[in-house]
Amino acid sequence: VQLVESGGGLVQSGGSLRLSCAASGFSFSSYTMSWYRQAPGKEREWVAHVINPGGRTNYADSVKGRFTMSRDNAKNTVYLQMNSLKPEDTAVYYCKAFRFGPPTYEYWGQGTQVTVSS
Repeated sequence: VQLVESGGGLVQSGGSLRLSCAASGFSFSSYTMSWYRQAPGKEREWVAHVINPGGRTNYADSVKGRFTMSRDNAKNTVYLQMNSLKPEDTAVYYCKAFRFGPPTYEYWGQGTQVTVSS
């Protein structure tokens, strides 16, 4: 099982980035996919998810209206389009795959760094 995030980097405040998470080794389309982030000295926090089944997308209040999550089941990939970035969005962003059981499965990627300069 692998989740590989990419697309992070350094961007100025107000800029945009698009993160990708490529999945392999499990039945991607049957999993709920999520993005989390962890800033230095802070706990990891949920950012957004696409629920399976149904495809409904939900966002944390802190990113609502600025971030858009999508998934492409044909490519086993999820995306996080991040617009109007703020310095407080600086964090390591992680992708998570989750499926309720029994049995329950949960997989995490290694993370990608996003740094927003003021």
